[in-house]
Amino acid sequence: MAGLPLVTGATGFAGGHLVDFLIQTEPAVAAWSNPRGAPIQTRVDAVQWQAVDLLDRDAVAAAIALTRPSVVYHCAGSADVGGSWADPVRPLEINALGTHHLLDALRTNGLNSPVLVTGSATVYRPSIEPIREDAPLGPTSPYAFSKLAQEMVAAQATWCPVFLARSFNHAGPRQSNAYVTSSFAQQIAEIEAGQAAPTLQVGNLDARRDITDVRDTVRAYRQLVAGGRPGRPYNICTGTAYRIGDLLETLLGLARTPIRITVDPTRLRPSDNPVVVGDPRRIADEAGWRPTIPIEDTLEDLLDYWRLRIAVARR
Repeated sequence: MAGLPLVTGATGFAGGHLVDFLIQTEPAVAAWSNPRGAPIQTRVDAVQWQAVDLLDRDAVAAAIALTRPSVVYHCAGSADVGGSWADPVRPLEINALGTHHLLDALRTNGLNSPVLVTGSATVYRPSIEPIREDAPLGPTSPYAFSKLAQEMVAAQATWCPVFLARSFNHAGPRQSNAYVTSSFAQQIAEIEAGQAAPTLQVGNLDARRDITDVRDTVRAYRQLVAGGRPGRPYNICTGTAYRIGDLLETLLGLARTPIRITVDPTRLRPSDNPVVVGDPRRIADEAGWRPTIPIEDTLEDLLDYWRLRIAVARR
């Protein structure tokens, strides 16, 4: 296992796609999962799995000693923005303390392997203008605070190069239905399968969000390690703010049956930022990354994923 690229949080959305991407060119990939987390999806010989609790300092150190990774893509973490209000300590523990345990394990094992820390654009102060990396910081949720704390922890690691990715929204197959486009796609697939009435529940359709295909996002992770500058944050985004209602219209255009739209008041969030859009020029100029997958392909693949998942569940 020694000397392989390591993906933490490999059963998660981005982590799972990153594993899929890396095994296209790597002879093998080390993948960590949470012992109490999601089930392992990718079971191929090229992926070497290990269950590691990032909050167990000794277990992390032992796992790093065994793996001695050539590079670490740190995708593990708490990503539940809404849930962070109910339990603000949990995301701080996982995102900040877990990152500390990982980086410290590299130090104690005498390793200077590059580490990519997957941060979040939620660390920025809300703005309707395209957000650059030097924009003011202003996290507005316990989750966002935990991601800023994670970056601050990572900045203290002088014994290895640490690359900081600030990802904006990303979408694609295997995404949780807690996210808007995946929720739309799931509802459409259930309606097509006769599992739900032909009415789709929606919230605010006028919000605009910068959404990158998750497969472009994980490609950005690799290109940052190859061509980015350590300690320097990079936005991962498209630079385009898509209106949620337009994304819904695209999905409805792919539906195999007529569907009505109804507004669910519980899904409306008056405090939502009307526009969230990033400026991707730094990562383009310095690491050579640009998104390549059209949003229409992302949505079609996402809908097909839910169709397949529902069909398999019915067998």
